Amino acid sequence: MTTTPDRFFHTLISCEDLQALNPAPLLLDVSFDLSDIQAGETAYQQAHLPGAHYLHLERDLSGNKTDAAGLFKGRHPLPAREAFAQRMKALGLIPQRQVVAYDGQGGMYAARLWWMLCWIGHAEVAVLDGGTQAWLAQGGAMSSERPTTTPGDYELKPSLVTQVSADELQARLGQLRLIDARAPERFRGEVEPLDKQAGHIPGASNRLFKNNLQADGRFKSSELLHAEFAPLLAPFGSAAVVHQCGSGVTACHNLLAMEHAGLKGSALYPGSWSEWSSDPTRPIAKA
Repeated sequence: MTTTPDRFFHTLISCEDLQALNPAPLLLDVSFDLSDIQAGETAYQQAHLPGAHYLHLERDLSGNKTDAAGLFKGRHPLPAREAFAQRMKALGLIPQRQVVAYDGQGGMYAARLWWMLCWIGHAEVAVLDGGTQAWLAQGGAMSSERPTTTPGDYELKPSLVTQVSADELQARLGQLRLIDARAPERFRGEVEPLDKQAGHIPGASNRLFKNNLQADGRFKSSELLHAEFAPLLAPFGSAAVVHQCGSGVTACHNLLAMEHAGLKGSALYPGSWSEWSSDPTRPIAKA
């Protein structure tokens, strides 16, 4: 049976639904390790879901760390939309082709790719629920063969998601709900292994992205995610929420969880704590 428009997946897709997709989706492996930036690509070369292409967080999903004036934009700033759209086109992206992103790290990198595809105007994208581990647990095949690539004809479209800059965020502090996806000890300012200063943006609430997952690595149900996020948002609606983390990656996991829960329209602060904490003029809170 051929996939019809009402059968596109926009947040999560199960292993069973992935196997049933026809025509085949554009399958993208974005496994990564912040402590060993070649580990994900090495693992992909050894074994990956059949037909999957590999995208590297720093080469493909990030841009220059400084702007034209030499100002630091964060550890994983977004690339140019045009450049990313061309990268996707080169891998075979065409309008209304289902894209499925996965990793072996609980979806933390796949969620970044999900957001970025929405950012270039492509709505038909979902994250494989449970990633590589779920695929293997149900007996899914793996391959070491690189797929052939036929370029697509995708053209950049208006963004389906929103983002805010550091200046915009600072001007609106107190007027929105800011959710920080980092580990609680980093949020409280007890430790800071990666960025310039310890602490968090004043007024932020903490929601560790891993709390979106069940013990088996799959996302919690949409109903449970809604019940967990709703009190965190109050008194704001989901459209008045901004997500951040250390460098704009795991924040997308919380964005994905909220979208899956029906809490739509939240924004991303791409520079996140890495950019914010690098500027000594910006306010910082602890505890």
